[in-house]
Amino acid sequence: MVQLSASATSEVLRLKAKNRNSDSKLRISVLSGNCLDFSYSLTFGVDVQPGDRLYQNANIVTIVSFKDLPYLHGLVLDYSEDLMGGGFRFHNPNVVQSCSCGNSFSVQSTH
Repeated sequence: MVQLSASATSEVLRLKAKNRNSDSKLRISVLSGNCLDFSYSLTFGVDVQPGDRLYQNANIVTIVSFKDLPYLHGLVLDYSEDLMGGGFRFHNPNVVQSCSCGNSFSVQSTH
């Protein structure tokens, strides 16, 4: 399961309204590389692929691909603002190491 905090929900709804596409869904993806093994990606779109997992959070449909689900299961997406600026924060129980940027991470090897 992937969840959005109340503040993340508010920010995603604000961004959706700004883009004027009420049908868009939030896709959370895992990309290879960056500071550590993986990094997060957040995009809006309407395409749902076979094997995608859909989660309903308030008025937001969140999409996670089947291949990314092992890395994101249990993720809570949060949003906060501080003196250095605002941004999404990823609280992921699968992470064993993360970069100071908060967007790059490693998970325990399954081998």
